[in-house]
Amino acid sequence: MTASIPSWADRALASVLGRVAVTRAEVGDRFPLFADPADGRWTTTGRGSWTGGFWAGLLWLRARYTGDPADREAARVGTARLAGWAEADTATRGLIFWYGTALADGEPGLRERAARACLDSFDPELGLVPWGSAFGGPRLLARVDGVPGLVPLLATVDKEAAVSHLRRHLDLCLGQRPRCWSWQYEPGPGWTAREDPPPGWSRGPAWLLLATAEAAHLLSEPAGAAGELMSDDLVPLADAAQADGPRDTSAAAITASALLVLGRRDRAVAVLEELVRSHLTDDGRLLDGCYDLTSATAVRHELIWGDFFLAYALALLTGLVEPA
Repeated sequence: MTASIPSWADRALASVLGRVAVTRAEVGDRFPLFADPADGRWTTTGRGSWTGGFWAGLLWLRARYTGDPADREAARVGTARLAGWAEADTATRGLIFWYGTALADGEPGLRERAARACLDSFDPELGLVPWGSAFGGPRLLARVDGVPGLVPLLATVDKEAAVSHLRRHLDLCLGQRPRCWSWQYEPGPGWTAREDPPPGWSRGPAWLLLATAEAAHLLSEPAGAAGELMSDDLVPLADAAQADGPRDTSAAAITASALLVLGRRDRAVAVLEELVRSHLTDDGRLLDGCYDLTSATAVRHELIWGDFFLAYALALLTGLVEPA
């Protein structure tokens, strides 16, 4: 098993997790969101927003890697600070609480509390947990970034709800061309496609591939949609409709993690090697992530979820962790 690990993987994992310690010293009790590619300084949030679980997950990966009690305590404290989101009306609780707790030593109480709160939000008529109102805008949305993490989180308390949530999003997001990654429900007309995020959005297929992989791993759901969700490019464009635009390394890191969970190791290794070779700095910063091309927000930056999924994929590849 060890012999099959690429020589660059251990070095890359050490570099990314070394960056976690630097970030922790910089941000203190705030949550990192994205960092400037020139100087590495983080833009932070006070409560973590939808990305807080990725920071907690990185802290737990570092704690596993070092075995240092101080790192474990930092991870425990970071995860506990997510508690205020447990009853928030948002499907991104899957991102927050699955990736923030799945790699933790302990924390089952917080995970179960969040899972049961999400189940309380499940709408049997719609067959899913709606996107919610926590970040403004219409509540009755089905958005692709409300699927990963929420499928395994729901599965801890109600497997049928978890499967329904995934299948509804697969039906909507893959049921027409061009693909639409966000849908709004209204009584009468039913589901109507929305244009934000755009059809060419890099993280649309990446998020749905990850959710499909999680369902296949935990629920034995068929992963037949996986093939059409994989990009031909190792690092996809942030928007496939903008050929001269930036790429999105965070989408590639999400995809690599999903591929490893699915057992498609060769393709995952190819993606990871490209990320490490062309986009990872010596001090562990995964650059060229695109937060939001439409608003020109952090379009070539280090993104906290990009760092997390790169670290998680490398941890899977090197055997530090098993699929969560």
